[in-house]
Amino acid sequence: MPVLLPTDILFLLMLLGLAGLVVYTLGQEHLRRPWRSVMRSRSAMISLVILLIYLLIALLDSIRIPVSSDAHSNSISAPIGEPVTLLDFGLGSIRDAQEKTYSAPLAVVAHAREMIRQPDGRQVWVYPRLQFGGRHLANPEQEHARDLIRRTVLGLGTGLGAWVLLTGFLALVVTRRHSDPLGFLRSAWRGETDIPWRAVFLTLLVISLLAGVLVVLSQAYHVLGTGKVGEDVLYQSLKSIRTGVLIGTLTTLATLPLALVLGILAGYYRGWIDDVIQYLYTTLNSVPGVLLIAAAMLVMQSYMARHEAEFASLSTRADFRLLALCLILGMTSWTGLCRLLRAETLKLRELEYVQAARVLGVSQGMILFRHILPNLFHLVLISVALDFSSLVLAEAVLSYVNIGVDPTTESWGNMINGARLEMAREPIVWWSLTSAFIFMLALVLPANLFADAVRDAFDPRRAE
Repeated sequence: MPVLLPTDILFLLMLLGLAGLVVYTLGQEHLRRPWRSVMRSRSAMISLVILLIYLLIALLDSIRIPVSSDAHSNSISAPIGEPVTLLDFGLGSIRDAQEKTYSAPLAVVAHAREMIRQPDGRQVWVYPRLQFGGRHLANPEQEHARDLIRRTVLGLGTGLGAWVLLTGFLALVVTRRHSDPLGFLRSAWRGETDIPWRAVFLTLLVISLLAGVLVVLSQAYHVLGTGKVGEDVLYQSLKSIRTGVLIGTLTTLATLPLALVLGILAGYYRGWIDDVIQYLYTTLNSVPGVLLIAAAMLVMQSYMARHEAEFASLSTRADFRLLALCLILGMTSWTGLCRLLRAETLKLRELEYVQAARVLGVSQGMILFRHILPNLFHLVLISVALDFSSLVLAEAVLSYVNIGVDPTTESWGNMINGARLEMAREPIVWWSLTSAFIFMLALVLPANLFADAVRDAFDPRRAE
C-alpha cells in the first residue's frame, strides 16, 4: 500500500479539489466564457502544458511505496526504512549512479585531479575516470564525442516516437465529437482553430525531444554533472520540482481561508469587526515578513528538538518542516488578498441585488455565499495565479538563508545555497546553480504568463 505523508495527502486533496473546480466551471457559462478567452491565448496554452508536466512530476514524487530491506540491499540506494516514490523508481538509473565527488556535465572523468597509483607502481596526478559516466567507453578520448552524437540522435528518435503516440492520443480525444476529424486536424495544424492546438503540439514536440535526449544520455552519463557527494544533479533538479510545486500550492491552501473569511467579514459587517480585522493585518504588515518566518521556523525547530521520538524518520522530519514552512508562509502572506477582498466586498454590499436580498429576508449567510463570494471569485483566481511564482521564489530565498526546507529535502533553494561555495572553487563548479536556475525559470515563467492570461480574462476592466 502507498505511504502518504501529510503533504502528500494535502497535495492529492488539492488536485481533487482542482478537478472538482474544473467540473463545476464546465457547468457554468459565466465561468466558461473567460476560460475560453484564456484557452485562445497561445502563450497561456504553452504555459499550461509545461505546468501540467510539472504537476505530473510532483504527483509521481508524492506517491510513496514501502520497500523491503532486500530491495534496499540489492539496488535501491535510499535509506533503509524510508519509502520510495514512483519518481524514484523511474529515475533509478541516475539515482543509484553515485560518483565520488564533482564531475562536469556529460564528462567521463572527475572535475578535480587526484593522485592515482598506476599498475607499475608509479603515482600520477590525473583526472580519474568516473565510476558511472562513460564507463562503457574503452577509449574515451576517441569514442566520447562519437558516442554522445549517437546517443543524442537515438534520444531524438525516441522523443519523436513518444510525441507521435502522445499527440495521436490527444488528437483522438479532441476530435471525437467532430464530424470531420481530419479536416479539424488540418485546420488545427494551420492555426485556424480558436484553441491554438498547433502551439500545443509543437510544445509537446520540443518537450518530448528534450526528454528523449535526457533519458538516453542519462543511461550512460551524468547529463547535468554531479554534486559534492557525487549525486546526479539532474536527479536533484527533478526531485526539487515537488518542493517548488508544493510550496506554491499548499501555501495557497493556508492563505485562502484566512483571506476569504476575514476579508468578506470585514467588508460586509464593517463596524467593530472591520476595525479588529484591519488592526490585525495592519499590525502583521508592519513586521518584516522574513523576521516572522524566521521566528516561526525557530519555534518549529525547537519543537522538533524536544520531540525527537516523533521525527525519527528522515522523510517524516523533512515533510513536517516542509508543511510547517507552507503554513508559515500562508499565515504571513494572506494580508494583501484580505485587504483586496475587503475593499471589493464594501462595494458589493451596496449593490441593488444585495440590498434587495436583504429586504426580502434572505439570511446573512446565504447572501454571503450566493451573492458576495461568487463575485469575488475572479479576484481570488487572479491573486492565486499571480502569487504562485512569488511563493516558489520565496522558498529559494529562504533556503538560501537557512530558514527554508530541511537540508535533506531536495529543493532548488538548497541547490542554490550549496552553490555559494562551489562558485568560488577553482576550477569553478557552475552546473548546480545553472540547473536550479533553469528548472526554476521553466516553472516560474510559464506560471507568470498563465497568470497574465487569467488576469486579462477575468478582470472586468480588461474585458472586451
